[in-house]
Amino acid sequence: MSESKGGDLRVILADPLLPDGIETLRAAPGLAVEDHTESDREALRSALEGASALIVRSRTKVTPDLIESADRLRVVGRAGVGVDNIDIPAATRRGIAVLNAPAANTQSTAELAFALLLAAARRITEADASIRAGEWRRKELRGIQLSGKTLGVIGLGRIGAEVVWRARAFGMRVVAHDPFVSADRASDLGVELASLDELLPACHAITLHVPLSEENRGFIGRKELAAMRQGSILVNAARGGLVDEAALAEALGSGHLGAAGLDVFETEPLPADSPLRDAPQLVFSPHLGASTYEAQRQVSRQIAISVRDALVDGDYSAALNAPFEAEDRDGAGPIMDLGYRLGRLLAGLEDAPPSRIDVRYGGPRDGVLGPLAASVAVGFLERRVDPPLNVVNALSIAAERGLEIVRVRTQAVGDYTNYVELSAASRGATGRGRSRGRRGMVVGGALMGSRMEPRIVRVGTFRIETEPRGTCLLIRNRDQPGVIGAVGTVLGEANANIAEYHLARRKGGGQSFGVVRIDEELPAATLRELEDLDGVEEVRQVNFD
Repeated sequence: MSESKGGDLRVILADPLLPDGIETLRAAPGLAVEDHTESDREALRSALEGASALIVRSRTKVTPDLIESADRLRVVGRAGVGVDNIDIPAATRRGIAVLNAPAANTQSTAELAFALLLAAARRITEADASIRAGEWRRKELRGIQLSGKTLGVIGLGRIGAEVVWRARAFGMRVVAHDPFVSADRASDLGVELASLDELLPACHAITLHVPLSEENRGFIGRKELAAMRQGSILVNAARGGLVDEAALAEALGSGHLGAAGLDVFETEPLPADSPLRDAPQLVFSPHLGASTYEAQRQVSRQIAISVRDALVDGDYSAALNAPFEAEDRDGAGPIMDLGYRLGRLLAGLEDAPPSRIDVRYGGPRDGVLGPLAASVAVGFLERRVDPPLNVVNALSIAAERGLEIVRVRTQAVGDYTNYVELSAASRGATGRGRSRGRRGMVVGGALMGSRMEPRIVRVGTFRIETEPRGTCLLIRNRDQPGVIGAVGTVLGEANANIAEYHLARRKGGGQSFGVVRIDEELPAATLRELEDLDGVEEVRQVNFD
């Protein structure tokens, strides 16, 4: 164990780090590295007293009680991508930055996804097993070549983009689905954007590269598998739980799906009674996406650099959480909170992937446009990107996805002393090749009263005042008798409690817009029932919490 020198900033290693990372930390002035990889929980807790940084992998759980014992901790570094073992809210409350190494395993994971695709297409595992069994099944084990085929890539983040480059090198046509990637970004990658319904039947193979959330658990289920091309291949090296494993086993067993390659599973290790174990034409690997020496070297070095920069230079640009409470940022907290909620609202209303969001602030405060724009980006992207984001990294992640966040200082609007307005725009082109903006949805909000409480005051062309809290239904309908009553009936039958119902309209007999705040989110079936009501034209659901 390395002993710290007087005045040194102590970095505690709870889990092993490769020499590249350790040497990077030890070379930095004022840092002392202590190896506690063999320490038990109580010894680690004692070591954290007075320590400045803690570095973990997946083994050590950074729980609130461990955080509370670290009286001077400034940084928790995760040598890897996932941070499920770190209580980020508890760390944030203590002003502790949480860092990870998100890009270090990009190449290795992309290569594994493509290896699974190749193995499934050429039936490599079957061929290997047959030879080991003394067979020579050359005529039976006929596969398909990838050149000339169409690959569907769902999710165009870092790993998805790397898979695209490999597919194009193999002579494949690539169709991609990612609602928050601009046409310009897709063009740069040389891919065609498509809806999920368009992509599924059009591709000979499909690979997943999206984060897992409660919203997309079972993202590829029976319906999606049935829509896929007969004999096609499915690859998942992203997250377990994205694919309905029982439905996948059935699709392989029936022969509808030609093959599949899986590196991740809903439960890991894969249970003995999993239906996947008996499924034909299925290539397995035990969550090996980042399991290369090169990736682990990069992970160790990247997290060491991020921890070093935070401790030595005060550079927290790699943090997954903000190294400050919003309320402490010179009074900008309420404005940032309003921007976050308007971003959530815009995300719930805007279908087309915008290339630009204009963030306008009209009010007395200077220096808030930067954190306001970051908060808007968090709200707009929060449920659609991986890794987790916050005001520290949201703008860079938006830029990676081709989304420009433009900051505009304006005059105060009407009686609102702190007014924020967001407008989405998508790029179009004129016949002469000159780009032009195509304006999308506009939403506005304001801070009210001495307590600076957030309110939504504009949705599109409608003026309305409502509190952006909890779950809200946004209902656009024809202004005719009976609509409110019918909506109330459907919600009553669904056991949904109405907290508030706000209504705005342009003129009698025209269009109306309602915001209904309810206690819990509604299932998709109830939303469809509301949309089917006479006079109702559109229903959206937004959760602001």
